[in-house]
Amino acid sequence: MLSHESIAARIGKIQQQIEAACVRSGRSSGDVRLMAVSKTHPAEAIASAYAAGLRLFGENRVQEFQQKLPLLEDLGVRVSGHQESVDGIAEIRFIGHLQSNKAGRAAEIFSGIDTVDSLKLAQRLDEAASRLARRLSILIEIKLSGESTKSGLAPESRELAELLERLPDLAGVEMRGLMTVAPLDENSETARSCFRRLYGLREELAVRYPRLDFNELSTGMSGDFEIAIEEGSTLVRIGTAIFGARPQPA
Repeated sequence: MLSHESIAARIGKIQQQIEAACVRSGRSSGDVRLMAVSKTHPAEAIASAYAAGLRLFGENRVQEFQQKLPLLEDLGVRVSGHQESVDGIAEIRFIGHLQSNKAGRAAEIFSGIDTVDSLKLAQRLDEAASRLARRLSILIEIKLSGESTKSGLAPESRELAELLERLPDLAGVEMRGLMTVAPLDENSETARSCFRRLYGLREELAVRYPRLDFNELSTGMSGDFEIAIEEGSTLVRIGTAIFGARPQPA
């Protein structure tokens, strides 16, 4: 695991890169949030990023984060699944593929779910959040590549249209926008095209579904976040560039 000083220095460098990308694209750096993708990294790494000022984190396994929770509390990291990052409280969002049968527990421990890819999952989250007397923020995951390993809804699919039509009736969830993962490609223009397509889709859907909030665009990771910002991203998800390579399983 990287030292506290190394993680803090990496975060500082990324924040400078975010500011530079915003300047290039004529945007305010306040328009872009940095999410530290802490999946597979230990609680101590999260504590280092928290001490460096970060308050937004992404995890991709329910059970893994459940195990981290008590450790984070011991390390002085204030976490609340029911609040966003205010008054020093860390906001932990789920960014992996979520199975419907784990929706209940996810709604309890995460601030939001950024990878909703079916009406069934949205309904399960709605039921769970309603039982907890809360509104759970969600992003809709859009699939813009042909890679079989990628999840998400196709832009022109009936499944996406049905989900967007039904969401206003689900009182337990609150849609905040869209997310996508760019295809793995050494050509940076492939990622740029993907992010540009999502921005265009957001503009189109916002007109078609005026009752929904499409403000958030979660695009860009360690290798392409500057391009994502240039193409309209409001939230970049950075893991390796902050925490180093993922720990290998024993």
